[in-house]
Amino acid sequence: MNNKTYAGIPEEFSKQEQSKIVLIPVSYDGTNSLKGPKNGPEAFLNASEKLNLYDIETDTEVYQQGIYLAEAVTENESAEAMVNAVHQSTKKYIKKNKFVTLIGGDHAVSIGAIRAFNECFDSLTVLHIDAHTNLLKTYQGSAFHKNCALYEASQTTNLIQVGIRSMNAKEKTVVDNEKVYYAHEMAVDDSWMDSAIDQMTGNVFMSLDLSAIDISIMTSVSNPEPGGLFWYETLEFLNKLIQEKNIVGIALVGLSPNEYNASSDFLAARLYYKLLSYKFAEENIGDDYDNSYEGLNQKNNPSKFEDDDEY
Repeated sequence: MNNKTYAGIPEEFSKQEQSKIVLIPVSYDGTNSLKGPKNGPEAFLNASEKLNLYDIETDTEVYQQGIYLAEAVTENESAEAMVNAVHQSTKKYIKKNKFVTLIGGDHAVSIGAIRAFNECFDSLTVLHIDAHTNLLKTYQGSAFHKNCALYEASQTTNLIQVGIRSMNAKEKTVVDNEKVYYAHEMAVDDSWMDSAIDQMTGNVFMSLDLSAIDISIMTSVSNPEPGGLFWYETLEFLNKLIQEKNIVGIALVGLSPNEYNASSDFLAARLYYKLLSYKFAEENIGDDYDNSYEGLNQKNNPSKFEDDDEY
């Protein structure tokens, strides 16, 4: 990746010290395909450089809050090594009082990010927006496959799943049907947004796989499924969510770029920028950012994972 700043923004808005937002690219694809989610972060960043950075809806230019493009996580020795690298990088920037965001790579990227946020924020809800449940404990002998991306979160956090329309029969023993919003039910129930938000705690980490979006507008994903969310429906939910809860971080994953059609790259880039615009809509550019992180002395589960606080 040759991008020097996110979206080509001026360097004055891209310095780590002054930036409220950090974006960590994670170029990882567990299938090791030549074309796939591994190339998603680069396609996303390239598309971001072509966006108009004024948001009409919020009347803001959120990049002026400062967006630092962190060094990409490129650990590909093993899935576990990648998860550990994401965990450490994410927690490093949480401790620096940043709003930490990630662009994947396949969904396994979220495992390390969720660990970091769960260690740093009390009573964490993980909002998983996706076509797939990804709740297998192991897949092909690994607990770090994308099909297992939310299993750990299901055991250690308040997991809410939205947009689900594909799952393995084995996952029926893990899934919490009271906290899963299936796409076929959402299609006929206008109350699903309020219901999902009501089940969340105050601090919410969002793991959004782009396969949640309907394939008619989001074609470039590795495992497409019909019947997904549409653009304004998605924005309505995300805006409502951000107004009511403290979104502590975001992982946007699953972009599998198509060299012949870049429309999905631009949708991903615009969706990310929309999320930032909603998050910081009421915050003055000169104000200090407070991510509500209170230090590792208040960790939820101090012995859950190996922890190295040397940053």
